Amino acid sequence: MTYCVGLMLEKGLVLMSDTRTNSGVDNISVFRKMFSWSVPGERIITLMTAGNLATTQAVISRLEERTKTPSERQNSLMELPTMFQVAAETGKLLREVISETQDDNGQQGKGRFTASIILAGQIKGMEPRLFMIYPEGNFIEASFDTPFFQIGETKYGRPILIRGYDRDMSFEDAVKLLMVSFDSTLKANLSVGLPLDLMVIERDQFQPRHERRIEASDAYFNAISDSWSDALRSAFHSLPDYSFYQPDSAN
Repeated sequence: MTYCVGLMLEKGLVLMSDTRTNSGVDNISVFRKMFSWSVPGERIITLMTAGNLATTQAVISRLEERTKTPSERQNSLMELPTMFQVAAETGKLLREVISETQDDNGQQGKGRFTASIILAGQIKGMEPRLFMIYPEGNFIEASFDTPFFQIGETKYGRPILIRGYDRDMSFEDAVKLLMVSFDSTLKANLSVGLPLDLMVIERDQFQPRHERRIEASDAYFNAISDSWSDALRSAFHSLPDYSFYQPDSAN
């Protein structure tokens, strides 16, 4: 399993992904799930992947090949004119890879090779855009009503995002919010793990404003984790006490 989040802000985009893959409790590995391409001053495109590792690696490898050796038959991410077309082409490629893999594996392959993708980026002269691409190749775009996307193990970190998100928040606060969301997921599910990859994309800059890998020894992440635990305990103890002998409210 995995956990990836993309946030749409007024200032730009903030992305975070974990790096854990596992085939059982005794077979755990680290693989990058965030991939980015850019043309300075013209465009930046970033993908985060969740699902079958062989499927996602095949998709990323084919996209990489297209950026290096573009042809008339193969649309390159660096040449497509809009982010919508980038999403459509990525979805088409994802569907093709899944279909090919399932065909090679027959009935036993059905459902085993699915994957999903968060696509984020901006092309010059257009707005920053955020998409979620499904295994079938179709996709949806973030909006004011749905300003962030999650893929992978989403349920533990989602309540944090819903309560803390603000479209006008600073990049720094957005990173802090994502760290709390990931910390909550890490605490609840062993299939999500450090290190984490972080990228901040500022509007109209077409290159990462900030990117880093957050290791298990990261002092700031550990401070966030400890402080959040303390704050939850403090908030719990500040709630009104429950009593078995409370008077009936109807009286």
